[in-house]
Amino acid sequence: MDSTTTPFPASTGSRPMLLTFDIFGTVVDWRRGLEEAARAAGVAVAPGDFDRVIDLQGALEVEGSRSYADITAESLVKALGVAPEAAARIGAEVGRWPLYPDARAGLRRLQALAPCVAMTNSDRAHGEQVQEQLGFRLSGWICAEELRLYKPDPGFWRTVAARRGVEQSAAWWHVSAYADYDLDVAAGLGLTTVYVGRPHARPGPATHAVRDLLELAALLEAAA
Repeated sequence: MDSTTTPFPASTGSRPMLLTFDIFGTVVDWRRGLEEAARAAGVAVAPGDFDRVIDLQGALEVEGSRSYADITAESLVKALGVAPEAAARIGAEVGRWPLYPDARAGLRRLQALAPCVAMTNSDRAHGEQVQEQLGFRLSGWICAEELRLYKPDPGFWRTVAARRGVEQSAAWWHVSAYADYDLDVAAGLGLTTVYVGRPHARPGPATHAVRDLLELAALLEAAA
């Protein structure tokens, strides 16, 4: 846990009105999925390569107009030397990358407590793939392809607020393993932030920190 993280509330009345989630890296094992896909395409992935890929993706996402499938494909070609045809296939299937083991049960329990909405740098098709893996629909899937902008653009959060009819306040909890893409912006907008300590993460200050989504569900159930 980050040293600035506060203890989880134990009192009643602390249940969030809305839970939003980063997906790739928080719900889906982003690094494992990318590394396995690259190896299947005949490309070895060395330590540090994954961060090079996602940093390149972040640079490509700034213009906002391209699909995440296309951005994934270009990042694999440029950063790892994956063949373009193979990279395109990988980009189209990222929603089939493995879920973290706690994701399915954790999200099901959390959705019984509050609406659970994906806020994700991905495409609509990836949402169908992820939710097929989960075995149930989330309360919403709001993605970069639809909005034509990518996190960490604060406009992403403003659009979600308008669509869900919620205020940017502490009653809205945003959950992510990444401070740079998610938690820093969410905190600046007045949201409650939850850092999830995944094997690949970029930690930073957060209101709360948990090991996984099952722990978050258990803590919220106890606080209800």
